[in-house]
Amino acid sequence: MDRALGKEIRAKIALFCNLPATHVIEARDAPTIYEVPLLLKKEQLDKIILQELNLPLRQEPALTQWRVFVQKLKNPIEEVYVGLVGKYVSLADAYKSIYEAFVHAGAAQEVKVTVVPIHSEDIHQENVDRLLQELDGILVGPGFGSRGISGKIIAIRYAREKKLPFLGICLGMQMACVEFGMHVLKLEDCHSTEMYPDCKNPVIHLMPEQKKQVDLGGTMRLGAYPCQIIKNTLAYALYQQELISERHRHRYEFNNAYTQLYEQAGFCFSGIHPEKGLVEIIELPGHPFFLGCQFHPEYKSKVLAPHPLYVGFVKAMLEYKKLNKEKN
Repeated sequence: MDRALGKEIRAKIALFCNLPATHVIEARDAPTIYEVPLLLKKEQLDKIILQELNLPLRQEPALTQWRVFVQKLKNPIEEVYVGLVGKYVSLADAYKSIYEAFVHAGAAQEVKVTVVPIHSEDIHQENVDRLLQELDGILVGPGFGSRGISGKIIAIRYAREKKLPFLGICLGMQMACVEFGMHVLKLEDCHSTEMYPDCKNPVIHLMPEQKKQVDLGGTMRLGAYPCQIIKNTLAYALYQQELISERHRHRYEFNNAYTQLYEQAGFCFSGIHPEKGLVEIIELPGHPFFLGCQFHPEYKSKVLAPHPLYVGFVKAMLEYKKLNKEKN
């Protein structure tokens, strides 16, 4: 509803619903869903529910931190533009958790993060500069299958060469490994066996034990897995701890047969599964912010605890924007 409930309307609703007028709760439209708890608190919905359930109100919730968050969210000081490159951008909720993670991380720094959806099938070598040059960062998102893969690789190469802040999630991380193998290591026929099962240099592949699984669900890594963070890396600077746990939803892994070759060329594997040795985080030292993770950090982002990778990414985009302003 777009207006306040008057006493007469409340009384009429109460009459027809057979409840006290004080129990008619106003649910007005809000600029952001994060303001709704504050509006419902103002209507004393919490006290009414406890009263009806005969439960004690032990402590009045202050919601101080929540109010600060909403205030920062509604009154940003800066704004950055991030390109979300994927093949599901036309579906409103396909990347919903990523959008919300940007809300959390942006508000924490009083920055409005405007997400610019870019369909990966629309990116070509001829138009990549036009599509991406006005952005402050690029996130290449998760997904399955070969559609739009070329566009993702082109976008990643652009971010790497132009020193544009980059964050790769799941498939985005895998394609960052493929792009590096293609254009830096010059590996012939380098790709993922998900898209090209018979490629000569499968830097992304199914592990031998996965290939034995007949049911596709059995080959996936689902849920939380530990990750050992290497010190003196960007990942460690963001997490500030050596052992973390993150949620996964994927099937293919980086092929560790190529680890030494990549490291010799300056590629950094900054997060590793402590027991299986699987690659969890990659980054490029010397780049302002180039990081990919096999897991989905947005799944753990919260209003009062924005995910450190998203916080760091937003900060890097803000610094990139300020640096570009100074140059111009």
